This record gives sequence, structure tokens and C-alpha cells, in this order.
Amino acid sequence: MFETLRNALKDRDIRLKILYTVLLIIVYRIGCYIPVPGLDPATVQSTIASSEFLGILSTITGGSLQNATLFSLGILPFINAFIIMQLLTLVIPALSRLSKEGEDGRKKLTQITRYFAVVLAIVQAIGIVVGWKSAISSVFSFEAGWANPYVTMACIILILCGGSIMVMWLAERITEYGISNGSSLIIFVGIIAGGGTTIAGAIKTIVDGALWTYIWYLIGYVVVIVLIFALIVFTDLSERRVIVQYSKQVKGNKMYGGQSTYIPIRINAGGVMPIIFASSLCMFPQMIFALFAPTSDAYIWYAQHMGSGTWVYYVFLTLLIFFFSFFYAQIQFNPEDVAKNIQQYGGFIPGTRPGKPTSDLLRHISNRITLFGAFFLAIIALIPTFIFNLLSGSGSPVVNGPLQLGGAFSATGLLIVVSVALELNKQLESQIMMKHYKGFLK
Repeated sequence: MFETLRNALKDRDIRLKILYTVLLIIVYRIGCYIPVPGLDPATVQSTIASSEFLGILSTITGGSLQNATLFSLGILPFINAFIIMQLLTLVIPALSRLSKEGEDGRKKLTQITRYFAVVLAIVQAIGIVVGWKSAISSVFSFEAGWANPYVTMACIILILCGGSIMVMWLAERITEYGISNGSSLIIFVGIIAGGGTTIAGAIKTIVDGALWTYIWYLIGYVVVIVLIFALIVFTDLSERRVIVQYSKQVKGNKMYGGQSTYIPIRINAGGVMPIIFASSLCMFPQMIFALFAPTSDAYIWYAQHMGSGTWVYYVFLTLLIFFFSFFYAQIQFNPEDVAKNIQQYGGFIPGTRPGKPTSDLLRHISNRITLFGAFFLAIIALIPTFIFNLLSGSGSPVVNGPLQLGGAFSATGLLIVVSVALELNKQLESQIMMKHYKGFLK
């Protein structure tokens, strides 16, 4: 990674792209500290502290949501719109045809996704304002005149939607003129910034309070995070390679084919998407109750018996992770299409006949690999939670004590950070390789 970055900085064009990306990320981080007039950050923080789902959303936005700033919604509306459009492409024929029309079709789909993201931003902003009425301060609420609470709510909705649209614009500029995918980088920076701020706060607590005995808790926490990172990297880079042999063909005076290649089937093909989908579905009812009926008997019963932290919640989360892992694997890898392409170009898998036997073999291999990947995602989603619960035991300052390290990194955040970092490294390597090819051709 560091060697790739050093080689990239040697090239002027890539160096300018990196500089452009860094400048836009700085603009994004500045917006994460501009407060929204009319929202009380203390009330928002207390609400988010009681909801695991809102805590994950706040982590993805780099703490902007809990601090009630301009970019509170961040890139989340666009990400949600993109995921929903991916699912709709599978069931709506018109969208499916657009996805197969090349560059023009992708541009139209992107434009539809933008409009859908704006609609979701408006809906989410309305939900924040309605759900957090107690957080609306008296900044705009004068006793007389046009400035009443409803005008305050309308202004907050406009500010939050405008901030989300600006973040979406920054992400597209990074994708077009910078390095790697802009949306992924913005989420990556937000998670790293939130985790770094939490760890820096823990260090400050130790130094200011002379709590040097707590330094070992901090070191142990960092070691656990590093080990989880290593496990994620190892699994994310793992793949099953299915050998494909192409037969020799004589055309005129030349002989074609005869080479051997392979089909890479990744263990974690869905990346972090299965966990995001599963967590969203499991936490959505509790989030709705927390926003609109936080004191109702229904919310209290749901939080005690089916809310986050209960065994029912963990069972449903595990089952949904398995379901979405297989669902997303079917989206990304179609055994019938792959077998048809192999047969069309004169290839075959050694020991397997072309056609349906090949597709059956690929489906069998894909299902076994996906099952292992689903187990991995379930472990990554649950184990950190159990570890932090153990660390929050009697006498431990890590989670609920003075260090407050429990929310520094979530399982979803760790997966996103690793996936984006690996993708960024691949993008830099491909651009360096392109520069070498251009120099060779000249």
C-alpha cells in the first residue's frame, strides 16, 4: 500500500488527482463542523446514544449526524438510492434494459438515482425534524412574525437536503476527477475520522486524569481492532480459482486458443452490503419507535424483547446476513451466463462437460463459497459486539467507563474501511500501470 502510494506520487497526473481528492475531502470535513441553526446538538446526541442504528449512521457520517451539522445526512441518501436502484433493476424490465445499453444507459440510471436520492434526502430530513422536535431550539422561533416553529422546521429541512446534495456533488467530482469512488471515500473518511476522534479522546482522558493504568485497556482495544482488520483483509482477498482450458482452433495459417485461465470466485463477494441490509431491516422498527413514540408501551416491549442486544435480534440478524449474502452473490455471479460464455469461446472446465454440467458445477462452488462468506460476515457482525460487552464488565473503563471506546469502530465500519482501502490501492495500481503502458507505447 505504501509502496503503491509512493510510486503514485512520483507521477504528476496521478499526484494532481490525489491533491484534488484531498482538497474535496477537506471541504467535506469542513462542512461536517458547520452547525445547523435551530438544532440542539446535546439533545440529538442523547437520542443517538440510545439507538444502535442511529449510532451506525452517525459513524458513517463521521459524527456529523450526532453533532447536528450541515452534512448530517451525508452521502447516505445517495447510497440508499443506489442500493434500491440495484434491486429494482432486477425486477423492473425497463431499468434492466437501461443497465444493458452501455454508457448512455448507465448515465440515465445515474440521473434517476440522483433524483431518487434527493427524494430520500427530503424524507430523511423530515423524519429528523419530526422525530427530534425536542432538539429544535429557539434560534428561529420568535414570539411574533413569520419566524414560527414551522418555518424553523422548513429551514432545517432545506439546510439538511442542501447539505446532502452538496456531499453527493463532491462525491461525483471525486469519482470523475480524483482517485477511486467518491461515495466510498467519503464514507471511509467519515469512519476513520470518527474512530480517530474517539481514540484521541481516550488518550486525552488518560493524560489529563493521570489514569495510566488504563493505558493497557487502550492498547488491548487497538490490538483487537488490528486483529479484526487482518482477518477482514485475509478473507476479502481470498478467492476460489476455477481452472478453464480453451481448446486450440486453427483459422487459416494461424492457431488460436490453447491457453489456460481461471474464473475467480470471491469468498466475500457481497462485501459489506449483506450486513448493511440485515442491520437496516433489524433496526428499522426500533428506530421508527424511537423517533415517533419513544415513551409508548409498544416501544418499551419491543426494545426489551426484540430490540438491539436481545437474543431474538441477533438470531434475526444472522439469518438475514445469510439471506442477503446468497442474494447478493446471485446478483454478481450468474453460473448460467458464465457457462454459456465459456462454451461460446471454446472453453471448458477440466473434467466437466460444457453447458448445464458446467453451470451446475459453478453454482455448487459458488454456493459453498458464499456459505463460508456468510459465516464470516456473521462472525464479524457479532463477535466485536460480544467482545465489547465483555470489556464493559465490572471495573472496565473501555466501553461505558471513562475511555468510551465502544463506538469507535463497528463491524460495518471495519468492513467498509478495509474494502475501500483495498479498492483505493487497486485503483492506484491500475493508474500506475496505465502510465507505464503509455510510456512504453511512446
